[in-house]
Amino acid sequence: MNPEKEFFEHLAEGRFMIQKSGSTGGHVFYPRVAEPGTGATDLEWVPASGRGTVYSTTVIRQKPPTPNYNVALIDLAEGPRMMSRVDGIAPEEVKIGMQVLAKVVRENDQPLVVFEPA
Repeated sequence: MNPEKEFFEHLAEGRFMIQKSGSTGGHVFYPRVAEPGTGATDLEWVPASGRGTVYSTTVIRQKPPTPNYNVALIDLAEGPRMMSRVDGIAPEEVKIGMQVLAKVVRENDQPLVVFEPA
């Protein structure tokens, strides 16, 4: 099965899952058929802890009345880095090094992973 499709099926069920190599123990995100760097193809789905740290962030400014939002790179506790956003605070308050927790939300009828301050 297509790894990206499987990832979104897990999200549709409200579960944030990432891949892990059985032989190397390395975690993988974005979903793929082989682990980057090693080429290991024994990837299995495991629940993500949901814990992360903001690696970088930027504020996307919108023309009013559309609200501003942030785009952040999050270092997951398991090792991979992913792009998302931090909700629950003003976009300008998101800071590098901030501890965050993942949650699955639905937006435009699509499930996605966002983060909130821990």
